[in-house]
Amino acid sequence: MTGHEVDPVAGWSRLHGEDVSGSRLVVGWLRFIHAIARPFDRVHPDLLSLAGVVAVGGAAAVAFAGGRWPLLALVLVLAGGVLDGLDGAVALRTGRARPVGAVIDAVADRLSDLCLVLVLFALHAPAWWCAGLGVALLLHEYARAKAQSVGMTSAGAITVAERPTRMIVVAVACAGAGLAPDGTPGTGWSWAAVCALVWAGCAVVGLGQLAAGIGRELGGRALPEAAQAGRALPDADRAGRVLPEAAQASRALPDVAQAGPTRRETIAADIPTSGSPPPG
Repeated sequence: MTGHEVDPVAGWSRLHGEDVSGSRLVVGWLRFIHAIARPFDRVHPDLLSLAGVVAVGGAAAVAFAGGRWPLLALVLVLAGGVLDGLDGAVALRTGRARPVGAVIDAVADRLSDLCLVLVLFALHAPAWWCAGLGVALLLHEYARAKAQSVGMTSAGAITVAERPTRMIVVAVACAGAGLAPDGTPGTGWSWAAVCALVWAGCAVVGLGQLAAGIGRELGGRALPEAAQAGRALPDADRAGRVLPEAAQASRALPDVAQAGPTRRETIAADIPTSGSPPPG
């Protein structure tokens, strides 16, 4: 299928198992990304994934510089968001969507997410808040991936805590820190701290949405046979560890049996038989 024939909304929905045709925001974003993807058709999608990580990592680096540098971080965060969409768009347009590419894209997304947290830290969000955001986003994505590995065929739910939200929140923090470094109006808090709280609120709601979606799709469903076999492996492993000890015990029995007759023979040898002279 060529880039001119692919339907970006249908293609994304097919790959992610989630119909997004009813969301004007998602549909508009997908059509925009596919429209600007044409010049990148010759670039390998994995390189675009890598470029996205480099862009957001660069945003974290320049954010530490302070002053007006957060404005450059803003540009890099937005560039990372566009590159994150381009890799999938190019893969669909050129027919290069493949399982390994999906794994590379997922790893690149998680690295970019952690770099977004680092941007907030660089802009003076409290360290333990940033640590909590990192745990929340990894938990969100792990729960979805695990659910899909045991039979969930969709994304579970498109929540308020997805990557676009994370990028928008961090972009606002960068813009605010660069244009109004004295802090948010009325609070005096740093832009990064306020945006970290917004992200945290979205993360809590998003985890709830995802949990509900996973429950709807997997609730009451039996594990696939492959998953059941995988869960049975530890029991087999434990049995394998016990059996050698039992085997060793069974192998020791002949020795005990041999010890019995040998002892009886010794005692019998010590008892004089009838008519035999007593030992001198």
